[in-house]
Amino acid sequence: MAITRLGPNQDITAAKIAGTISFKNLIINGDMSIAQRGTSVSGLTNGSSGYKTVDRFRFEEGGSPTAVFTMSQSTDVPTGQGFGYSTKFDCTTAQGSLASGDIIRFGTFLEGQNLQQLKKGTANAESLTLSFWVKSNKTGTYTMRLEDQDNARMICASYTISASATWEKKTITFDGDTTGTLDNDNGLSFIVRFNLLAGTNYTSGTLQTTWGSRTDANSAVGQVNLADNTANEWLITGIQLEADTSASDFEFLPYDVNFQRCQRYYQIIAEGNNQYFSNGFYYTATDLRSVYIHPIIMRASPSIDQVSGTNYYRFYRNNSNDAFDDFNTVITNNSQSLLINNTDMSGTAGQSGYIATNDSNSYLALTAEL
Repeated sequence: MAITRLGPNQDITAAKIAGTISFKNLIINGDMSIAQRGTSVSGLTNGSSGYKTVDRFRFEEGGSPTAVFTMSQSTDVPTGQGFGYSTKFDCTTAQGSLASGDIIRFGTFLEGQNLQQLKKGTANAESLTLSFWVKSNKTGTYTMRLEDQDNARMICASYTISASATWEKKTITFDGDTTGTLDNDNGLSFIVRFNLLAGTNYTSGTLQTTWGSRTDANSAVGQVNLADNTANEWLITGIQLEADTSASDFEFLPYDVNFQRCQRYYQIIAEGNNQYFSNGFYYTATDLRSVYIHPIIMRASPSIDQVSGTNYYRFYRNNSNDAFDDFNTVITNNSQSLLINNTDMSGTAGQSGYIATNDSNSYLALTAEL
């Protein structure tokens, strides 16, 4: 990121700020620095799809794979490139033979309103260049794809890991797509997916290296099987997707800026014991309510992501306190949430106080992920 040093008679203007950070990277958290949910999750296999560790990136599986992976935020990074973290996949249970529908991949989902500058679906559609750093002891051909979810279109590419256990930078340029405009809203329009293994349902055709209708058989042709040995691992960082015909240096954002961009999709309210997070009041004698203001406006009205258990939360009021298990009702919009428990409570209507976690396993978050 360029730093502008101002002289004593110079003012900070919007134009100067815009010149220091261009937000050219369409990928959020491509340096893998934010991991709100935790830094490591093991046992990822059939049925495990979802956001697990590093923000904005999903573990994805299809079919019925028996391979098992641990996904973690790692400090193994390319030397001298400015990165502090990578995402690592470590195979813990091998699967040498893949069923036709098996697939495991790593992906990130993008909103349409953040992609309008690509001019997709017009004669002026912009080319896209994807760059990233990757490392694996399983050398060979890997595949990835860009997906236009609004128009069921895709374009794919392959890259080769040539040197075992060595960081390599890869750059892939895609032509602009003159077919199919992207919705200008907060919904899912684009997916960037990196394949780790794929059965014949994804490898039996010809790799689709030009934009066209989505055909799974053409999406992972030549892909190695990262799960064929428990010694295998795959690491990635510095993912950048930009509107250009060549790759520029990775755009590092300040930590707080990157963190707030991730909070648009996921916000932790409280985690662990004795975390005071909100005021509350008895709406009725058996109905506890709390208005939680989101620190960052979320992509959409979120749903609650909580770990509940006996007396996991506590409401302190009127020199007393009442324990309860969870929030059984949540009413939300993208800027605030009304948290309610009307199953465990017994108090005095109108009394107010504050709410805290009451167990080391307590966990309360809001999710508006794509």
